[in-house]
Order: sequence, then structure tokens, then C-alpha cells
Amino acid sequence: MISARNITLAYGKRVLFDEVNINFIKGNCYGVIGANGAGKSTFLKILSGEIEPNKGTVEITPGERMSFLKQNQFEFDECTVLNTVLMGHQKMWTIMHEREAIYAKADFSEEDGIRAGELEAEFGEMGGYTAESDAATLLSSLGIKDDMHGSLMKDIPSNMKVRVLLAQALFGNPDILLLDEPTNGLDIETIGWLENFLADYENIVLVVSHDRHFLDTVCTHVADVDRAKIKVFTGNYTFWYESSQLMSRQINDKNKKTEDKRQALIDFIARFSANASKSKQATSRKKALEKLTIEEIEPSNRKYPGIIFQPLREVGNQILNIENLKKLVDGRVLFDKVNFSINKGEKIAFLSKDPLAVTSFFEIINEKAQADGGKFEWGTTITKAYLPVENNEFFTAGLSLMDWLRQFVPSHVTDADEPFIRGFLGKMLFSGDDIMKKTNVLSGGEKVRCMVSRMMLQNPNLVVLDQPTNHLDLESIQSFNEGCISFPGIVMLTSHDHTFMQTVANRIIELTPKGIIDRLMTFDEYMEDKRVKELREELYA
Repeated sequence: MISARNITLAYGKRVLFDEVNINFIKGNCYGVIGANGAGKSTFLKILSGEIEPNKGTVEITPGERMSFLKQNQFEFDECTVLNTVLMGHQKMWTIMHEREAIYAKADFSEEDGIRAGELEAEFGEMGGYTAESDAATLLSSLGIKDDMHGSLMKDIPSNMKVRVLLAQALFGNPDILLLDEPTNGLDIETIGWLENFLADYENIVLVVSHDRHFLDTVCTHVADVDRAKIKVFTGNYTFWYESSQLMSRQINDKNKKTEDKRQALIDFIARFSANASKSKQATSRKKALEKLTIEEIEPSNRKYPGIIFQPLREVGNQILNIENLKKLVDGRVLFDKVNFSINKGEKIAFLSKDPLAVTSFFEIINEKAQADGGKFEWGTTITKAYLPVENNEFFTAGLSLMDWLRQFVPSHVTDADEPFIRGFLGKMLFSGDDIMKKTNVLSGGEKVRCMVSRMMLQNPNLVVLDQPTNHLDLESIQSFNEGCISFPGIVMLTSHDHTFMQTVANRIIELTPKGIIDRLMTFDEYMEDKRVKELREELYA
């Protein structure tokens, strides 16, 4: 077990934590959630000992080992990939070197023999004799091929370094595992492997992530960081979100009888408890939900932005037609033989194993880049709004938010006064004096929220979204997701957020160097389709 006792941390007048008391118990996986800046990552650093709180202590059951996903990609530059993973079990690593040093002695004494015997026994108990093969298996599972295991960390790509550090954190079955955004830089298949790994993990896991599907798959509990406190709730992220929303509606429904409200909550818990049996975390989550009482459900204090795209006109029959589109970068084919048309009612998720491919495709159809072959044509009824993955070019002038958004008011709007502009900024939670904030000092999340305000202002009937969840907190991601589901127009998107892709898209298009795969199905159906898997292997070969 690991416990936080009276943890208090403040930076000047800003109080992150005030007298936080919380226990984390073996067999549970806790998803640590909270708004951007609430202190999620800071709390993990307090637990790991990296940050010293102003007050309070962290207590760990004696003999238990903690592992923390490191963020510094350069810390192990002079170490081999395999050794970097082995260093994740620091005690084993120390014993390994002491053992080797004793055996390397020219004058091996009786005392050395006794010590060597002690070390051998301890080394064996820790699994030292299979450590290298275990580490190699872990690396391979995370997509790091055998020929890279002996390379120095400084000589491998940065996206591979992230995976090595994750392998280091997972290595040796630590009693307490702290993971801060572990899915960053991982592809869909590797995230799936990590979900399975953690779902079967029997020790304590605390994870910070903005990936709702990941949290839903691995978590038995949610640790909510809000208003300088942390509260633990039973269930995964979706259960926490839907139950807190239900409780808020119950509180606001003054006409409904108390007994009716109680029964609605009981039915809600029962439904989720039954659904938990379908999860990889089935046993522990189902048991936890069955023990839950309605008194433990609380309304959320969170504020959710209002992301609502309202088209001025419906799309016509001709939306977008693509013929033989092709793009190369430095001689590498990103995609080729791209042929398709979009139909009414479609919401399309775009995929590629090459991270540049979809971004380049979106830039081409939005006339921000040139294709190396083929053509595209938009229908005359289309009013589109584009959210690029990189937006820094929009925020160089240092305007106030009010003036920044005013420059994007479309020509059909004749009364763009201050209340009008404030309304769009307010939907994205910019209120009061926030509208006078200068755009060149905004955080990444604030910039994305400004870009979404800009998109809503366009009244589009088609939206193009390149990694829309980047930099956003869970509240904004949830609202964005729901806004796209209810949007009556066309959606073209790519995202690392599994839930976003699964709940929005009804058509999947994968861009490859040898053509496209195009299917009318959900994201999950696509990823599980045997014929699609065969085609992917063929087109990427």
C-alpha cells in the first residue's frame, strides 16, 4: 500500500494540494484525472519523492518497490537500450554489478565467496537469471526490435526512447507503478498491448492519461484532483463521468421524488456493474461496483466547454471528390492512389502507419500544401472549418483574445459586437478578463480552445480535425467528442484518442503508400477485421 498523509503543496499563493489524505491499495488501478494545471503529474512526483511537499508524508509498505515512468529522454544516453530497462530494477542492477565485480577479482577470498553466495541467492529471488531475456521480451512487446537492444539510447529515435523508458518502468513487476501519460508516442497496437498488460497487473497502478479508452480499459478507480483535494471514486472514467452527470441532473430536478432518484441511481450502478463483466478488468471492477452505494456518487465540480457546430446550410450531393492523390516527402511515398468521394451523413476517421501521411493529406485538401499527383474538388455547398495539428502561426501577433477572434468573423455576420464575440469565447470557458489575455502567452490547451472558437464562428457544414484532442483536458475532450457526435454535417478526423474515433466515425479510410483501405464500419470493427489486417500487411509491405 502507498499512502499520502496531510500532503500540502503551494507555489506562492497558488495552492495545489491542501491536507490531502489518501490510500492506494494493491490490486487496484487508479486513473488520476483533473483539469490541466490541477496537479496530476505533480502528485505522482510527490509520491515518487521527486518533489518534496511543503507539509505531509508519503508512506509505503516496507519492502515494496516503486517504479516511476521517467520523462527525461536524455538521462540514459550513454547506456544501451537493454541496460536502460534493467536499471528499472535498481536493487537488482546494483547486485548484478557487485556480483560481477567479486567474480572479476584476481584474489578471490573466502569472504568473497560467502558474499557471492548471498548475492546469488538474492539475485535468484529477484528473477535475475532471466532478467535480460525478460527485458528483451518487454522491449519487443513495445515494438522495439531485437537489433536495437544493444544500441546506445542516444542513437535511437526519440519515439523509441519513450518506449524504452516505459519498458524500464514496467520491468521487474514493481509493487507500485506510477505512469504519467504512458500512451504518448505509442501506436494503436502497442497501446492495446499495454492495456492488456495493466489489466492483468495485480499490484498498485496510478496512471495519468487523457486517453479515455485507455482509462476505461485499465482503471478500477478514479482519483479526481479538484480544488486542492483528491477524492477516489469506484469505477473507470466513463462510470465516473456518467454518474457525476446523472447526479447533477438529479440535484437540478426538483420535481422528481427522492425515491425515484434513488432508484435511478441504483439502476445506473447495476447496469455498469453488469457491463463490467465485458471488460479486461472484469473481476475487480465488477466486485468494486457491486459494493458501491449511491451515497458515494457525487456531482462533478468540473466546467465543460460548449462545443456546438451549427451549419448555416446543409451539404449538397457533391461534397468532396479525390482522384489519384499522391504525396512524397524526401523521396518517401506517404500515400498514393487515393480515390474516394464523400457522401451525406458520413463521418470519416483517417488512419496511416506513417504519422505524416494524414496530416499531409489534410493540408493538401485545405490548400496548405501541394500534392505530387492527382486532384481534389470540393462541392459548391461546402463551408469547411479546419483544425490543424500545428497552430502556432495563428498566434504570433499578440492580440487580445477578443481582437484575435474578431478577425475571423465571416462576411455573412453583420452584428459582430463584443457580446457576440464574448459568446463564442465563453463557450470555450474564456470569461471575464480572460478575453483581454494576449494570444502570444497562451498555453497549448488555450490555443486549441481558441481555434475551436474560430471553427464554431464559421458555421461550417464540414469539419476537418487533425489530432483534435492534443493539449486538451478530459473535460474539453469529452465536450469535443459529444459535439462531433451530434454535429449534423460531415466530419473528417484523425486522432490518437480511441474513444473519439470509435464514437464519431462511421467510415474508416487508411492511407498507405500503395493505395487506400476504405470501409463503412466503426473504428473497432475495422481494427478487428481479419481481411483488413491482411490488406494492411500487403499495402505496407
